[in-house]
Amino acid sequence: MVEWLTIISIWLVPITIMMILLIAIIKKVPAYEVFVEGGKEGLKMSISLLPFLLGMLVAIAILRSSGALDAFITFLQPVLSKVGFPAEIAPLAILRPISGTAALSVTSEIIKIYGPDSFLGRLASTMQGSTDTTLYILTVYFGAVGIKKMGDALKVGLIADFIGIMVSVMIVTWLFL
Repeated sequence: MVEWLTIISIWLVPITIMMILLIAIIKKVPAYEVFVEGGKEGLKMSISLLPFLLGMLVAIAILRSSGALDAFITFLQPVLSKVGFPAEIAPLAILRPISGTAALSVTSEIIKIYGPDSFLGRLASTMQGSTDTTLYILTVYFGAVGIKKMGDALKVGLIADFIGIMVSVMIVTWLFL
């Protein structure tokens, strides 16, 4: 069975490309010209994303290097301990909705310190996969296409992140403690 999956995975991308080219030939679409035009649009889009991305990265760097994140975690620690939320995971829970890169670095630190098979390593990995970078998505993508009113999307995204964080703590606690 694994042999067939390997063969399928090796041939999946080339077959997909061949199918796209075949459909383009049948429909008489100039595939290369359309591909180049899409590349130009992608380049324009990436250039328009740069200011939003740079602003977000600078804000995250300031938050982490100033010690504000550590001070906030210290402030929250009594409440976190009463509800059974591991304080070591709190920086990840705070940074994950803001930036995937910052959250990944926190996850890497947790795994490096506690190990990948530890409760905290498993929790960090599960939380990393159970949540999304809501503020990053709203800032970069909504800003790039000019959407100004993002209040409802922000609320729904942060609620989904909160649920993902809480459920990841509950499930990892249930499975591994």
